[in-house]
Amino acid sequence: MSGGARQRAVVTGIGLLTPLGAGAAGFFDAVCAGRSGLRRPADTHPVAGILDAAGFAPDIDPSTVLPPAEARRVDRFVVLAMAAADAALIDAGIAVGRDADPARTAVVLANAFGGLGMFEAEAAARHAKGHTAVSPYLLAGMLPNMATARFAIKHGVRGYSSTISTACASGGYAVAEALRLVRDGLADVVVCGGAEAPLLPTAATTFRNSRALAGGWADPARASRPFDRRRNGFVLGEGAGALVVERAGHAAARGRPAYAEVAGWGVSTDAYHPTAPRTDGGGAADAMRLALTDAGLAPADVGYVNAHGTGTKRGDAAEARAIRAVFGAHAPAVSSVKGVTGHLLAAAGAVEAAATALALRHGVLPPTHNLDDPDPECDLDHVRKAPREAAAGVALSNSFAFGGHNVSLAFAHPGGPPWT
Repeated sequence: MSGGARQRAVVTGIGLLTPLGAGAAGFFDAVCAGRSGLRRPADTHPVAGILDAAGFAPDIDPSTVLPPAEARRVDRFVVLAMAAADAALIDAGIAVGRDADPARTAVVLANAFGGLGMFEAEAAARHAKGHTAVSPYLLAGMLPNMATARFAIKHGVRGYSSTISTACASGGYAVAEALRLVRDGLADVVVCGGAEAPLLPTAATTFRNSRALAGGWADPARASRPFDRRRNGFVLGEGAGALVVERAGHAAARGRPAYAEVAGWGVSTDAYHPTAPRTDGGGAADAMRLALTDAGLAPADVGYVNAHGTGTKRGDAAEARAIRAVFGAHAPAVSSVKGVTGHLLAAAGAVEAAATALALRHGVLPPTHNLDDPDPECDLDHVRKAPREAAAGVALSNSFAFGGHNVSLAFAHPGGPPWT
């Protein structure tokens, strides 16, 4: 199938590995309850003494996602990505080759840093022992595309495959690419998402030295404070999120229910600064407007925005201005899950897309944790202190990044046959 009428796309599977643990149900329960996954690094961890707070994903035995001989030769981001993507396929009830045509199954797993852990270790080995100490398996274990490639090999995926690297917007871009592939009739099933494993000395130090990170908080669980007056940076975290985005007709033929419909996407570029957002939030506003136009929706249709909301002074203020510019008097509820997860970089957009789909499915909007004193510069209809029951039919999920990359995803409740 290609060309012709535009195909509908739905989310039928979710796989998550975040500082809140493994699995979608536990993740959403923790976000709604405000149970933080942020903690101080153990004294033995490589980022001890560098980071005061961080978000650690669950430890995964690499041999559970790859044969033991290969599992020893890949970076942690590959293991996290594959574990989340495997879980999403299981959640969707799909075995490639049985439930989906391998040639019409695609995979798009995003990453920003690549295998920095492996690179640091091999660079240290070369420095200490010479060039012969460098592993011949380094490239096959650390390249950013290796999660995508190894997942395709494992599951026999023979359709489109790609790796997106647009910094902290990468996971959102991957979901947008999945929608495009399904909508254009190029795939029936797309496994999409992102993974990051940046809790390493070099990455942690550069973020700290750039003054991007939250600091001065005795309790690590209080450090990530999106939209709060006392926010002073984000908390670095690791993790992975994956979604199965499936052609609606394909899911219906399998009798598979959906979490949400992926209704539209919008992408824009600030063209402003390598690391700072446009102060007026113009690029972010453009992405949201484009997502709504693509979905055939109006601002008044939107009941919830899952914000990028990292906890930085300039970033949160710019996003708040963007939301006000787009919605005006039609103010939707807004929250960010980063108060409990920290910032998972390339994984963030996928994890938060999953949170948005879950919010629509359950009719519950998760709160922003640590939003004790909302900044007047970020004047929005914040969901805080407790989750809010709301039958929001449409929601946006925002992801923005260094380099001025902006993506907004429009999700719709999948209500009505065959989804109820």
